[in-house]
Amino acid sequence: MTKPGPKDVKVLTEIAGVPQDAEASARIANSIGPAFEGFAPVAGTLPFDLEPATFLLVQNAKVST
Repeated sequence: MTKPGPKDVKVLTEIAGVPQDAEASARIANSIGPAFEGFAPVAGTLPFDLEPATFLLVQNAKVST
């Protein structure tokens, strides 16, 4: 994935139900940009071992004692 811009951040936050103004979107895009740039050389090469859809299932599982 490429570094998200303010418009991308605004769309994603609106989808998530946390709408915000353009200034906040720009600040978020600016703050997470270095993380995307840092992982760019290995993007697509890291193994993805966990299925994210099972996260809630695991979190909600009852522990038997």
